[in-house]
Order: sequence, then structure tokens, then C-alpha cells
Amino acid sequence: MKILIIRRDNIGDLICTTPLFEAIRRHYPQAYLAALVNSYNAPAIAGNPHLDAIFAYTKGKHAEGEPVWQAYWRRAKLLWQLRRMRFDYVLLATGGFAPRSLKLARMLAPRHVVGFVNGTARSARIDLPIEQGPAVARHESEEMFRLLGPLGIGGEIPGLSVLADSAVAGRLRAALPPAVAAGQGPLVALHISARKEKQRWPVERFAELAQRLHARHAARFLVFWSPGDENNPFHPGDDGKAGRLLAALSGLPAAPVRTEHLSELIAGLSLCDVAVLSDGGAMHVAAGLGKPLVCFFGNSPAERWHPWGVPHELLQKPSRDVGEIGVDEAADAFERLLARR
Repeated sequence: MKILIIRRDNIGDLICTTPLFEAIRRHYPQAYLAALVNSYNAPAIAGNPHLDAIFAYTKGKHAEGEPVWQAYWRRAKLLWQLRRMRFDYVLLATGGFAPRSLKLARMLAPRHVVGFVNGTARSARIDLPIEQGPAVARHESEEMFRLLGPLGIGGEIPGLSVLADSAVAGRLRAALPPAVAAGQGPLVALHISARKEKQRWPVERFAELAQRLHARHAARFLVFWSPGDENNPFHPGDDGKAGRLLAALSGLPAAPVRTEHLSELIAGLSLCDVAVLSDGGAMHVAAGLGKPLVCFFGNSPAERWHPWGVPHELLQKPSRDVGEIGVDEAADAFERLLARR
């Protein structure tokens, strides 16, 4: 049996699909199992032990340093290669009817296509349809797991799976200052960036929280953020915020981890014992690495996107604005998390 899973969107979405890989491998240990993703999110599943292959293509908007037509030409060649492999099943792992993924699947001419449909969006090309559930009735991993019904797979849903590149992790570990590398307290990841404005916890509160955690637990810190100038209209980053936080932590065992590539974010988070961060791709990376989390939720549905399969403390205000979460609340959540560990 040959099975291909298509997931072409964000990093966190792809990570929430990794339980399917493990479940399929357990049920069909001799099957050929592959994933078709894009070059942006592919590092999130690099090295996954349940996959036989990862095929990645570059979206036109991600084509940097080359003409867009070259990216499209490579994608056409990849799709032709996949078509010749004659897949038995193609799973459209998107939370709803996915016409673009379906278009890719049609080009591959598999025996069966499994995908979500609803009352107004469906296609005869999806010959094994799954009725889309309510938007927040299930976690994303639970919703994706329903795609395995036509393959006869059910039962308990595995956890998320993310693997760090050992060489990159080793390089980052070797670069840590002695006060951070040799300390006895928990090594805490502070990830300060978030794509949505209402998901951003103020830098000053990260600094105050770190002071408290160091005083009480001798905590050490690695600071993560989205690199770049905040005034860059194409790729805004949080270099300025990171600089202010690191200046405020100058008397503590803290070190920056600048992550220009997703593999560096994964490797850096793998070094930590606990993570404090907002909902987003980094949160799902940490969950996939098995890290306990204190997570801040703003205007995203926690029922759908909470950390899957790891101990966590989730803070969300009725206003759905992370800025209203206080340092006391975050410190108490950290204490509860340590008690659970």
C-alpha cells in the first residue's frame, strides 16, 4: 500500500498532523508512507521516523533568489514523479474542503482521495469524503485523525512528533555562555514573538516573570524571537524587542538564540526544559518536542489549537487579548506546571 498525506499550510498545522504518521505506521507497518508539503514547513517533519519520504515544493510567494517560473517548473517535475508512483490513497490533511490540495491530488491520479467536504463544498473527485466538523468542536489533531477512518484506523490518537537536528542542537549548546550551560535550575524558553497582535505578551512582563522564576527556582533562560527589523514591510521581526528583553535580563543567566531557519528554532527549543510562549507555530514545535508549556492565547480558539499531548497551562482572557494576562497569573501557571511535573 502506498499512502501520501498532503499538508501545504502553516508549521503548526503540519505538526498537528504528525499523529497520523505514527497511527498509519502502527496499523500498516509495511506500507509506503510519504508526505507532500511546502519548502517553508518541511523542516517541521524532517527526520520523522514514521515517514518513508518527504516531498516538498516551493510556493511562488516563497521563491527567493530565483525566478518564480523555476519554482513552478520544479513543482511540475515533482508532481510527475509522484504520479508515476501510483499511490493507493491520498489524504488531504486540511481542516475543511481544500480545492488547492485536491487539485494536486488529481494530478497524481491515485486510486482513492480522502478529504473533508461540507454541505456547500464537495467534489466527486474525493471518493472517500469525511463530513467537516464544527470549527472548534475538536482539536486540530482530532479532526485530522478522522481522515484515517476509511483506512480502518481508529483508537487513541498519538502525540505530536518533532525531531531536532542533533548537529544543530550541538552547535547551539556549545555556544551557550557558562552561566546558562552549567546552571542547576530549569532552562526556560521565552519566545516573545507572535504573528497576531492580540497574541503578543509585553516584553516587560517577560522580563519581570524571568526575574521571579530565577529568584525562586534559579531558572536559566533562552530567548527566542522572529528575527528581523520590525519596520521591514515584507518580513517584520522582533530584533528590537529581543534586544530590550536581553538588556533587562543582563543580570540573569540568559542567552539569545537567533533562529534564521526553522531547524534552529526546533534545535534551540529541544535544549530547554520548559517553554513560555504564545499560541503559534513555536508552541506546536515545543509540544512536538514533548516540552511542558505555559502558553498565552489571544483571539485564537484554544479548543482547536491548544498544545496536544504535553503538560501545559493555558491562559486566555475573556477579552481574547494576551495583553491583559498579568505576571502573577503567568508565575502561578509556571508553579502549577512544575507541580504537575
